[in-house]
Amino acid sequence: MAMLDPRSLTLIVTGATSGIGAATVRRFASAGARVVAVGRRAERLDELKAEFGDLILPLVLDVRDEKATFEAFSGLPAPFDGYNIVFANAGLAMGLDPAHSASLDDWRTMVETNISGMLYTVRATLPAMVERKEGHVVFTGSIAGDYSYPGANVYGATKAFVKQFSLNIWADLAGSGVRVTNIEPGLTETEFSVVRFAGDKGRADSVYSGTEPMTGEDIAEQVFFACTAPRHVNINRIQSMASQQGFGPLALKRNPA
Repeated sequence: MAMLDPRSLTLIVTGATSGIGAATVRRFASAGARVVAVGRRAERLDELKAEFGDLILPLVLDVRDEKATFEAFSGLPAPFDGYNIVFANAGLAMGLDPAHSASLDDWRTMVETNISGMLYTVRATLPAMVERKEGHVVFTGSIAGDYSYPGANVYGATKAFVKQFSLNIWADLAGSGVRVTNIEPGLTETEFSVVRFAGDKGRADSVYSGTEPMTGEDIAEQVFFACTAPRHVNINRIQSMASQQGFGPLALKRNPA
């Protein structure tokens, strides 16, 4: 099939300062696409700008700020204002404590980032793409949106929200010229676990010990495939796992003898 020319694409990528977001910026920019790279760490965005020059528009923004998000995306300069892909990637996990002892602050941060920030991003950018009758909304979901594991209480629930929201807005957008894709990775080594464990790199490294996890670049390639597929094709979901990962056995808690 004839894939889209990446040079015809202009993306907004949130969470662009590390991991999947940064890898996606590099994957598209290296193929000639323009990218609005959105994140909170200016120095990381400046590195992307230095690497790809005029193809990158750095945008320092916390997508949890509704007013700032709407203002930023409505005020993009040409040619970046003609974006035709929005990758709502910003998200995080915090902690692995069980629900009865988990931090409410951690829960609140995950909801504000993974749900509210995602919603602000989509609502602020979607009308322009619908009006142009051309666009693509891409989400970073997770296998945690389908499969539960201990300690993923609110994180998994936010990713289940992302999954259902992506399907629901596709129902709204079918025939509009705007496509929708949810990217749902499993074990992927980025800064994700460092954030989850509040900077404890040793604990984060232990998550991947003895495994060959996926990388941000692996996931960026999936985003690239979905977004360069012919416009008459919509990739609803891409769910992937590291080859060593699988579905865990059902838990059975036995009473002591």
